Amino acid sequence: MTLSPRSNWNYPNPIRFGAGRISELAEACKSVGMNAPLIVTDPFLATQPMTENALEALKAAGLKAAMFSEIKQNPIETNVYKGLEAMKAGGHDGVVAFGGGSALDAGKVIAFMKGQTRPMWDFEDIGDWWTRADPKGIAPIIAVPTTAGTGSEVGRAGVITQEATHTKKVIFHPLMMPKITICDPELTVGMPPHITAGTGLDALAHCIEAYCAPGYHPMADGIAVEGIRLVKEYLPRAYKDGKDIEARANMMSAAAMGATAFQKGLGAIHALSHPAGALYDTHHGLTNAVFMPYVLVYNRAAIEKKIERLSAYIGLKPSFQAFLDWVLQLRKDLGVPHTLEGLKIDAARFDEMSTMAPEDPTAGGNPVPITKDSARKLYENALAGVV
Repeated sequence: MTLSPRSNWNYPNPIRFGAGRISELAEACKSVGMNAPLIVTDPFLATQPMTENALEALKAAGLKAAMFSEIKQNPIETNVYKGLEAMKAGGHDGVVAFGGGSALDAGKVIAFMKGQTRPMWDFEDIGDWWTRADPKGIAPIIAVPTTAGTGSEVGRAGVITQEATHTKKVIFHPLMMPKITICDPELTVGMPPHITAGTGLDALAHCIEAYCAPGYHPMADGIAVEGIRLVKEYLPRAYKDGKDIEARANMMSAAAMGATAFQKGLGAIHALSHPAGALYDTHHGLTNAVFMPYVLVYNRAAIEKKIERLSAYIGLKPSFQAFLDWVLQLRKDLGVPHTLEGLKIDAARFDEMSTMAPEDPTAGGNPVPITKDSARKLYENALAGVV
């Protein structure tokens, strides 16, 4: 019987990794000074035994714990402000961000905003706007991922949709990095296959875009390449058998690796995906997976040599085409739609999306510049299935 690997890491933040580590949640909260943690999660997870058990364990340890679960699939600013109201009303002094990327992002932003007096959008990830924040007003965060994709558990930002503009914006501060992350792969065992696929391909998108982003960052490149190998070896296994704890553990590692690597940059996969998610409320990882091959082909001239090296490392023929074929087959094997039609997206809002994509903060990391016209063409290709 193969067991989950178990270890403690301090990169990029303190991580307690391994099956059963959720049992350490109360001690972790106390170690960072939390006496009254607020669990921030989504409506579905709020009803699940693992979340209820976590809440009861905190209470049993003498902590004044409560739960807030009004978080959408793509978090909106209202979710954050309602969470802040719950945090202040309950006298909570820290956040346990518990769930997938939506709960993790929203939980981190709620903790960040607890002691701020300026509007949330004043801290968007633009230039040095993060220096506007009062660092003493940021509550401590414990992150507990229950999916393996976003990697938000090791990130210093949260993506929130601004309702007035239907635009996803990144709120950033170095102290939004969780004080402790608990990566327990047993918490992901219950993920259904389609969520396993979507979140796993989100991790793949993070690794691919980080690796392909221009600039010199060999540490990020190395992490991204190994993350891609883990996805190749373990995502099909996790999809086929959700109780394969070794596969679940390695996918949880790949997710954290993707988010660590994309400090180097992301690119057009995300730049195209964010408008789609904001306007159509699509699942982020699945949306990334749909756009992935179209963006790879768009970037081919700039990334072909790098992809050849990557292909060799993960056991493919060292060619761009071999890598592209693997991505296409993986999507097919995991039941990912080949076109936007599978996400219920048509051409009706392409003009709006094509304006939003080049303005997305991730667009600047693409190895080939993204313009309104090129974004429109990519959307059209993704609708028609033209790779």
